[in-house]
Amino acid sequence: MRRRTFLLSALAGATVPFVDPELSFAATGATKKNIKRGGKMTVTYKNDPGTLDPAIAYNWENWPMLRALFSRPLGYEAGTTKLTTDAAQSWHVSKDGKVYTIIIRPDVKFYDGSKVTAHDVKYSLERVINPKTASPGQSFYDSLEGYEEASKGKAKHVSGIKVVDDHHLEFRLSAPDATFPQVLALNFSSIVKKEAVEKYGKDFAHHPVGSGAFYVDRYNPGNMISWKRNKHYYEPNVPYLDEIEFKLGVDQLTAFFQLIRGENDLLGDGIPGSQLAMVKSRPKYKKLMVVGHPLETSYITMNTQLKPFDDRKVRQAVNMAIDKKHIVRVINGRGKPANQILPPGMPGYDPSYKGYEYNPDKARQLLKEAGYKDGFKTELYAMNTAPEPKIAQALQADLKKVGIDVELRLLSQAQVVSIAGTPKKAPMVWSGGLAWEDDFPDPSDFYGPILGCGSAIKGGWNWAFYCNKKTDEMAHKANRMYEPDQRSDRLNLWQKIFSDVMDDAPWVPVFNKIKYVMHSDKVAGNPSKVFVDPGIFPFNYAYMYATSLQD
Repeated sequence: MRRRTFLLSALAGATVPFVDPELSFAATGATKKNIKRGGKMTVTYKNDPGTLDPAIAYNWENWPMLRALFSRPLGYEAGTTKLTTDAAQSWHVSKDGKVYTIIIRPDVKFYDGSKVTAHDVKYSLERVINPKTASPGQSFYDSLEGYEEASKGKAKHVSGIKVVDDHHLEFRLSAPDATFPQVLALNFSSIVKKEAVEKYGKDFAHHPVGSGAFYVDRYNPGNMISWKRNKHYYEPNVPYLDEIEFKLGVDQLTAFFQLIRGENDLLGDGIPGSQLAMVKSRPKYKKLMVVGHPLETSYITMNTQLKPFDDRKVRQAVNMAIDKKHIVRVINGRGKPANQILPPGMPGYDPSYKGYEYNPDKARQLLKEAGYKDGFKTELYAMNTAPEPKIAQALQADLKKVGIDVELRLLSQAQVVSIAGTPKKAPMVWSGGLAWEDDFPDPSDFYGPILGCGSAIKGGWNWAFYCNKKTDEMAHKANRMYEPDQRSDRLNLWQKIFSDVMDDAPWVPVFNKIKYVMHSDKVAGNPSKVFVDPGIFPFNYAYMYATSLQD
């Protein structure tokens, strides 16, 4: 199972989003003279993150927090999809693509001052794979030798993870896997301290011990979380801030007006839709706004196991019936029309691909050819929280124009997930609020978990229950192409895979989300580090101005 991003707000846990290059975190005009070392930043969230245990955490509130509380073997350069080292000093892959060697930095320490060793890395990954942990990230590690036995509780250790010495690990794979380095950069690969896990047990979720730039000083569930600087963090002079306080349970509109009054510094849930036009129109507020383009696609699924959606022509007709530009207007321009499964910016995205045009007349013709000249009745499931009902109603109206009579089923998030993952239950599902955002920036993440045959199961995320053996074989081949000189061929193969899937039309890609975030005029970021979407908000590099820019 891969991470579902809950897009009820403008903030989400994207691994590596795109950012408007003209709107960086330093856009408010930082200079060396007015940077204030130390200080406290206040962030608001509507919801509690639930858990800060990286083996379990998998939602948009806790995902960005884990980036600053823990280190992982590998990471990404800010604002890019380029892998770099984190806790690892270096890494190497063997010629056959089956052995990865990781050297841990000698200066990485937990916030209590104890050193991070290769044994800690091994323990942390085996904890994720252990079925007793019930980690949603378990399957990311399925290419490791010994995964099958350990993931089923038949072995205490994973044979493919070997500690050579205190700073040297080897990962042995059962077959080459081009995505494995990306897995080592996931939050699930965060390094935890065994003694702390054993001390706190399940309450480790509220008392996490990591080796990131900050540590949790206090956690009052539903109320607040306080972070303090990790003085043992390996990167010199980082973090800039002494403390970050997260106010929990603050609704989006209240948080916005608090920021305007100078009572907080960052809108964790983004700019409320009702205030976006005003922010854009006023220069003093617009300069505090950051526009993020996450690697995300919001879409409609059609259950290929149910009539009439077992007919490709019907699915293609639905694709042509949706006026995506109108849907974007419904959400006040907080997205761009999508024509394919991969979002712009994702490696493998095909800018030359045209997709299905909006053409109701052709949609009606395809329905006629499929034997539905008078249309048909069906159901569309969607979440019952704004803006999803409005979007669902717009989709309903579009389909009505071509003769498809849609009954809306607006339910809670949990209900939608349960029904959508049940075979032959939900004819159509609008993914809004549960749209797919990357776990890591590789096209495979937009196939296997949501379109592959292996995920077309009860409780899975392949809500179209789509299974194409041919594209599955192609995907398997693509994931075995690990060598750098194969990258171009690999991405071309992924483009072919997604083109073939779109020809089958199990989805209607509707839009790619745009996020609007706002910070106060007292906080900014190191100009050398781009202020990307708060999904990987660079808390490490945030700093306070000595005085307000408006003073």
